[in-house]
Amino acid sequence: MSQRGVRAQQREQTRRALLRESRQLFAAQGYGAVGLAQIVEAAGVTKGALYHHFDSKADLFGAVLEEVQREVGRRVAAAAEAHADRWDQLTAGCREFLAVTAEPDIQRIMLVDGPAVLGWSAWRALDEASSAQHLGDALAALVAEGTLPPQPVEPLTHLLSGAMNEAALWLASPSGPADPAETWAALERLLRALRHTG
Repeated sequence: MSQRGVRAQQREQTRRALLRESRQLFAAQGYGAVGLAQIVEAAGVTKGALYHHFDSKADLFGAVLEEVQREVGRRVAAAAEAHADRWDQLTAGCREFLAVTAEPDIQRIMLVDGPAVLGWSAWRALDEASSAQHLGDALAALVAEGTLPPQPVEPLTHLLSGAMNEAALWLASPSGPADPAETWAALERLLRALRHTG
């Protein structure tokens, strides 16, 4: 490997270490409690190396959040793709979304600190590019095949996405339900009601 290739590989390893260690710290302590000194110490790099890759702590957090959003999107898509029937794909994907976002590290980074650190508009853009995109595609396919009544898909996607984000936050909160199965049952009834054409 050339010297340039070695340097590129080292830069990528440094970036991966920063993302990995900062994700663990942000998940455990929350964005506000984590300092850059902690991150560089955990990653075994200098502050200069951090600033070579990221402009600020917020920029680093944004990269971590993008990674988390992609991971959630992949897991939701994998759960959906395990089924042949489009309706089963939708319900499996929704169930997986609630399960994944109830995991404390994902919930804290994606649903608690994400909107607070990046701002609502930037956070929504990331959400729309991952989980909400999968949801919108699933709903569009169900409308196209006639399982759902003809309707604009975008408003429905936003409404369901918002409901599931709120449900995930509620499930993870101290005041959340004692039995998470009740939340899934309520969401499943809501989804089934969409199929009713009267």
